[in-house]
Amino acid sequence: MKADPSHRLLNQADGLGHEARAAHDDHAVLRLWLRMLSCTTQIEDEIRRRLRANFGISLARFDYMAQLYRQPEGLKMKELSRYLMVTGGNITGLTDELEREALVHRESSPTDRRSWIIRLTDKGRDVFSQMAQAHEQWVHELFDGLDPKTVQSLHSQLGSLRVHVMRSCAAAEENT
Repeated sequence: MKADPSHRLLNQADGLGHEARAAHDDHAVLRLWLRMLSCTTQIEDEIRRRLRANFGISLARFDYMAQLYRQPEGLKMKELSRYLMVTGGNITGLTDELEREALVHRESSPTDRRSWIIRLTDKGRDVFSQMAQAHEQWVHELFDGLDPKTVQSLHSQLGSLRVHVMRSCAAAEENT
């Protein structure tokens, strides 16, 4: 197997992260998985750091607001919980905090008295819009080392991988 020059550079920079778990003779898919995990973790950590430094906000709050920004008519708390893959308790806590800051508004659902619909306030939309612009610039900056053709190819290949994983998981679930 041909040596991976990025592995040598990352090792020198002490930046292997999850990749440190892999040996050069491990199966290629294991090394790929660990590299993907390392990239995701490193990018997420940097975005998290910049959100905190520039806006005093957590990534969880940013993601929460992003979901509401995309749905101006609002979302039920249960939907937010499902989209963000967190518990209802997490959503309640974030909603309470953001409501105190006048960034979101909570109202009872007209169709289900047990449900709350959450919307960004005008202030919340303005605040999020500023953060989203910065966030997009940061992502562009962090991915700037890849040419557009590579980005497109990776996007397509990872899409194929997701479809395969979804099918594999569904098949495994059927067999249990």
